[in-house]
Amino acid sequence: MASTPLAAGRHYKHGAEDLPAGRRAAGRLLILLATLGLAAVFVVQLLDRLGVLPLGLPNWRPLLYAYVLWAVALCVGQVILRGEQGRRALFVLPALLFTISMVIFPTAFGLYIAFTDWNLSSFAGRQFNGLANLKALLQDAYFWNALRNTVYYVLAVLVEYALAFGLALLLNAEIRARRFFRIVFLLPFMLSPVAVSWMVGKSIMEYRFGPAATLARHLGWDRPAFFADPVIARLSIMAMDAWVTIPFVLILLLAGLQAMPKEITEAAKVDGANGWQTFWRITFPLMLPVSLTAIVLKIIFKLKLADIVINVTAGGPGGATDTVTSFIYREYRDRSNVGYGTMLAMFYLVLIIIFVILLLKFAQRRMRQGLG
Repeated sequence: MASTPLAAGRHYKHGAEDLPAGRRAAGRLLILLATLGLAAVFVVQLLDRLGVLPLGLPNWRPLLYAYVLWAVALCVGQVILRGEQGRRALFVLPALLFTISMVIFPTAFGLYIAFTDWNLSSFAGRQFNGLANLKALLQDAYFWNALRNTVYYVLAVLVEYALAFGLALLLNAEIRARRFFRIVFLLPFMLSPVAVSWMVGKSIMEYRFGPAATLARHLGWDRPAFFADPVIARLSIMAMDAWVTIPFVLILLLAGLQAMPKEITEAAKVDGANGWQTFWRITFPLMLPVSLTAIVLKIIFKLKLADIVINVTAGGPGGATDTVTSFIYREYRDRSNVGYGTMLAMFYLVLIIIFVILLLKFAQRRMRQGLG
């Protein structure tokens, strides 16, 4: 009797419950033993590093070997435990194992370093110091100043979004040389922020011979130092960062405007709506999902702003332009304070995770309200 394709492929639909109980138990046991072995090696290595169990292990290589064996055991155990479904899972496991290797392990190791006193300029090496770094962070006025500056930079996103939306509406309209202006407005996005910091901050805005300073003198500004006054320096950094990153928001908003059905705006004009009413009651609500996505991404970019600050002002004058990321960078580079710098990074990571989660919840709620 000839078998049908359905009958031939029926064995691929069998789940783990169709396998023998002994085989499934063996798969679970293999995964359990491998996991316990990995955890045991990690605990032993950690105790050795903390000095509780001095074994004299030179590095973390035993944990690396244990992780490789655990990964192999996990793959084999999945096949034994789940059969054909386990073989399919093998296509996903490499990505999972890579994420664990490149994200989970470095984060755990960084968390361990955050509770140590480790300065590269000291001969004492890495020493566990408990919550000393956290206490120093809470009393560090320079860190809280950098965090306050970061809040200012994040609030500037609203102004940049308004400018980007205006440019998107302009480039979406029927104007002459529209394609040319689109290319011109996108050019800054093609440049590296480091190149912009040197080209604009160190050359064009140079207070002695820069074109911007020369123009400011002609306009009546006696000493046009863009990075000497704290407020002007912060605004200058915001302007340079906006010039580089506004085109990204512009691209997203322009794509949303072009995807919007023209029949809706034409019907509004027929009903007698003027330009402002069409924008506020039709265009803006329909663009809300794209707008919130662009704002969220732009805020994430702002939270890691560092390159322009480092190259132009190095956080000055007096920390007025410092961001948390640039402050952490200088803690590593100038002071070689790896332990305290890692504590700053971990603390800032926790703040970012909390803030982004709340921001995404707010964006989702606004999208539901807008679409509703």
